[in-house]
Amino acid sequence: MKQILVYGDSLSWGIVPGSRGRHPFAVRWPGRLELRLQEAGHDVRVIEDCLNGRRTVWDDPFKAGRSGLEGLALRIEVNSPLALVILMLGNNDFQSMHPHTAWHAVQGVAALLDAIRSAPIEPGMPVPPVLVVAPPPIGTPSGTMADKFAGGDRKCVGLGDGLRALAAELGCPFFDAGDVISASRIDGVHLDADQHVSLGDALAAPVAALLAAG
Repeated sequence: MKQILVYGDSLSWGIVPGSRGRHPFAVRWPGRLELRLQEAGHDVRVIEDCLNGRRTVWDDPFKAGRSGLEGLALRIEVNSPLALVILMLGNNDFQSMHPHTAWHAVQGVAALLDAIRSAPIEPGMPVPPVLVVAPPPIGTPSGTMADKFAGGDRKCVGLGDGLRALAAELGCPFFDAGDVISASRIDGVHLDADQHVSLGDALAAPVAALLAAG
């Protein structure tokens, strides 16, 4: 069995927009991806390590443990051997409490890639390849997300292009989720159920190719 680690935030954890509920595993995109891969004959397990509010490298002043760097190398060690890591982070860097732009978030993802590649895995175990997934752009923050993500729709501009360039520079495969899905109109940030399904389905072919190449 090949193991895939999804390292993400609430977009991957599966918050139901406008609530604190969670989409079921079969609906949220990591679960849908696992289903599609298994249907195609791949013996895989998708491990979710997705924390609401997780940034790339910055702390949340109100909640502990939201820096994506915190414990990342240990998560790679805990779950090894890994056939693939899927990294989808960045949008929480644009919360209203932060002044960051897309450039800052891209630098944060670069630091995460370095941490994954240098994690203290057991001798003989493979350093997993990393698929960098750009999250869909933030829409118009509304409802419970209006204050938390005020201005995020402007600050996130250019994230997809920046991550594409970073992935090319560092030799990582890349997928832009914004090409296939969009943020919910309910809160402008999270993903409706159909968008989770669409993303899981869209990732199945490129992930299968990466598994085959490994």
